[in-house]
Amino acid sequence: MSIDAAVWGVGTSAFGVLTDRRVESLAWEAVAEAVRDADIHPTDIDAIIVGSVFGPPGVATRIQRGLGIGAVPMWTIENACASGTSAYHEAVAAVRQGRFGCVLVIGVEQMSTLFTGAIVPEATDPEGASGLPLPGLYALTAARYVDEFGLTPEQLAAVAVKNKTNGMDNPRAHLRREPPTIEKVLASRPIADPLTMLQCCPTTDGSGALVVGAGRRSTRDVLVESSAMVSGRPWDQRNDEVWGFSCVRRAAEAALSEAHRSVTEIDVLEVHDAFTIGEITTLEALGVAERGAGGELATSGHTARSGPQPVNASGGLLSRGHPLGATGTAQLAEIVWQLRGDAGPRQVGRHDVGMVETMGGGAAGMDGNACVVTVLSV
Repeated sequence: MSIDAAVWGVGTSAFGVLTDRRVESLAWEAVAEAVRDADIHPTDIDAIIVGSVFGPPGVATRIQRGLGIGAVPMWTIENACASGTSAYHEAVAAVRQGRFGCVLVIGVEQMSTLFTGAIVPEATDPEGASGLPLPGLYALTAARYVDEFGLTPEQLAAVAVKNKTNGMDNPRAHLRREPPTIEKVLASRPIADPLTMLQCCPTTDGSGALVVGAGRRSTRDVLVESSAMVSGRPWDQRNDEVWGFSCVRRAAEAALSEAHRSVTEIDVLEVHDAFTIGEITTLEALGVAERGAGGELATSGHTARSGPQPVNASGGLLSRGHPLGATGTAQLAEIVWQLRGDAGPRQVGRHDVGMVETMGGGAAGMDGNACVVTVLSV
C-alpha cells in the first residue's frame, strides 16, 4: 500500500551573483528555512538527496557536515536542469514506499564562478561539435515557430515582460529591475536570433530545499498528488516536434494521469522558462494550449498573475535566475507558498492545485536529458 507524501517545509536562499559565498553556505541557508518551516528537528531527517550539476565533488558531504546531520543515507543526483526536481521525485518515491519517513531535498548551484555567459556544450556531443550552445538550440525552436506558426517577436517578448514584472514582487529574485516594455525587450542585445538578452535567463547562484514527509500533519502540509520523471529519447530530423517537446509531454501525461486530473484543473504553474520560447513550447506540451498556439497565452493574459492559469508568478527563471541544480527546488518552494496563500504580493487568486515542470537537456541528440512534472494540492 502506497503512503501519501507531502511537502512539510520549503526554503530558499537569495538568488543572484554570490561569488563571495561558499556554495555549501547557500544550501545551509535554504535548509535552515525549510527545517523551520516544516517544524521538525534535524534529527527527524532520515535521508538527504542533493541535486546539483556543477557542484564540486563532495559538495553534498560538505553540506551534510555543516548541517550536523551525520550517518543518514545521502546521495547526489545530476540530471541537468532537472536535477533538483529529480532529487525531489526520488524523495517522494522513497517516502511513498515507506523507505524513509522524512527526506531532506536540496538543490544548489554556484554558476557565477564557472561561467560568464552561456554554458559551453560538451565537445564530444553533436551540439558541442557544431558549436551549438543552448541559446542557439532554443533560438532554432523560436525560428521554426515564427516560420511554421506565425509566432511574432511581440509574443516572445510578452513572456519576458510578464515574468520580469512578476519578479519585481519576488524579494529573492536575481533580477528586480524596472519591468521592461515589449519594445525594450526587442531592442536589447541580440543573443541568438530571434532571442535577445532580455529573453534569456541570467547566470545565477542559489539554493532551494524541501522537507518531504509521510502524510499530511496539518493544512500547511502540501499533498503530492503525483510526480513523474522521464528521460529523453533520440531526437533528430525524423522527429516532427521541436526539441524538448516530447520529453515534457510524456512527463505531463504521466503526472496528470497519476493525479487523475486534466490540465484545466491546474490553478498555478511554475515552468522552465530559461528562454521565452521555452515557456511557450512547454505550455503547449503540458496541454495548456494547442501546438502552435502557445504564443497567444501571455499576450491574451491567460498566464498573467491575474489570469485563469498564472504561470511563473515568481518571475520564473527569467527573473529569479537559473542556478541549475537549485531551479527545480525553487520552483517547488514557490508553488508551496502559492498553494498555502503565503506568496505575498505575488499571490494568485485561485490556488488549490499547482504544477511544477522542469526540463533539463542539451546533450547527445536527445529530446531532453530528463523532465519532471509534479502536481501538488492543499
